[in-house]
Amino acid sequence: MQIAGQIVDIRNRRIFPGIVTVIDGKISSIEPADHQETQFILPGFIDAHIHIESSLLVPSEFAPLAVVHGTVATISDPHEIANVLGVAGVEFMIENGKQSPLKFHFGAPSCVPATGFETAGAEINAADIRELMASPDIYYLAEMMNYPGVLHADPEVLQKLHWAIQIGKPIDGHAPGLRGTAIEKYINAGISTDHECFTYEEAQEKLQLGMKVIIREGSAAKNFEALIDLAHEHYARMMFCSDDKHPDDLILGHINSLCARAVAKGVDVFQVLQMACLNPVEHYKMNVGTLRVNDPADFIVVEDLTHFNVKATYINGEVVAQNGQAQLPKISFDTPNNFNCSPKTPADFAVKSSAKTIRVIEALEGQLITNELHRAATIKAGQLCANLEEDILKLAVVNRYADAPVAVAFIKNFGLQSGAIASSVAHDCHNIVAVGTTDEDLCRAVNLVIAQQGGLCAVSAEQELVLPLPVAGIMSDQNGVLVAEKYQEIDALAKALGSKLKAPYMTLSFMALLVIPDLKLSDKGLFSGNSFAFVDLEVD
Repeated sequence: MQIAGQIVDIRNRRIFPGIVTVIDGKISSIEPADHQETQFILPGFIDAHIHIESSLLVPSEFAPLAVVHGTVATISDPHEIANVLGVAGVEFMIENGKQSPLKFHFGAPSCVPATGFETAGAEINAADIRELMASPDIYYLAEMMNYPGVLHADPEVLQKLHWAIQIGKPIDGHAPGLRGTAIEKYINAGISTDHECFTYEEAQEKLQLGMKVIIREGSAAKNFEALIDLAHEHYARMMFCSDDKHPDDLILGHINSLCARAVAKGVDVFQVLQMACLNPVEHYKMNVGTLRVNDPADFIVVEDLTHFNVKATYINGEVVAQNGQAQLPKISFDTPNNFNCSPKTPADFAVKSSAKTIRVIEALEGQLITNELHRAATIKAGQLCANLEEDILKLAVVNRYADAPVAVAFIKNFGLQSGAIASSVAHDCHNIVAVGTTDEDLCRAVNLVIAQQGGLCAVSAEQELVLPLPVAGIMSDQNGVLVAEKYQEIDALAKALGSKLKAPYMTLSFMALLVIPDLKLSDKGLFSGNSFAFVDLEVD
């Protein structure tokens, strides 16, 4: 097979007319040639940090949505399913990913569960990490979210880091807002990347200390605008990622969209492409070609180097997408799960109180971090209630693995004026998280998720919509396009109920993520990420 076009040689910063010849899945030659082709041939794009589960799709269904945008490989942390099913969940992702030509490079989840302050469905300990890291299917130790454990030399945490260092595989970081001597100690433990930077100054400090920074732009967390100007100077140690991306967003674009935005911001195109195509391959020692002779024939054809509209995607010399259409077969797979809680009653969500002031979680658009607010309590018949005028709604987290008391708190900025929304996609333990205006509506939404053994739902006075997620309670067993359509329908109902958030379900999914400051809610209670301890709902 031969393909003619303008060859983009990223390493040597040149573009020349030529022909790429592919034999037996590898590039046998790249030769200059006179022709009239204006299309560009370049290495494929790589998402340098993503949880495939957050697309609500298994890897083999994620792939058709990604390859049309020129994505040929991912660095994938399977800790979402690991929190539900343990090592068996990691193995499911690896095996399902192998059924697709897209090159999924999985890591060993380092923090399952992320903390001891919540209930997960499984645990992965240091002995498990040792076995996983020895596997050729595992490319790195996934994000070390337990940065307090690193800083305080927790023996179990240090043992996990030890196995990665001994085997010689990279260690991903997760240290939002960590600065000064604390980040120096974190880096000195062997941790080499961070995708959690949300300010220019934070990312700059980490880069100057030798860390590699991954610019994240997902469905909820959006750090591109804050960090992209660092690429002019630090592109050799930067990459792009989505982290968590819902299927409707994935249909619109992937890493190609970030390349277009970076070029539009004035970043040199070769610097942009080094970040998107080369740096992840070299850092993680990926089994991915970078448009060199004898490499696997993993490359893409784009119309131009401005918009990066993808004409064709090739993986191992096979065309997997052309003119916006994936050319991948449907794969059959099992639907493992772990869901063991009973339906709830409205009384389970009631909170008796005589407090004057309560702590309120402030959700922030485009961020995973939250703020702690203190607001006047709204009490009716001796119970804490939502205050719709102040946009303070009731938030609940329900243990999905066993029957237990419901944890309740309050949250601002979801905007619902009626009804409720709920989800069993709730990082990282994936209990059920719900936000609503009344106990009755919260209960309806939660029970819909329980009835499906996992899913997303929205309830109004007239409607009940649910997207079932039978694979571990966090992924669908359906086609990606169909899942995206159903997701958009539920998302539209959430917004019709009053939510002004761009991605209310993605934002909701992070309200139980204790390792991101500040105020969050686990199934065991209200938690401060700053003090790393439980706090009372009532202030006084």
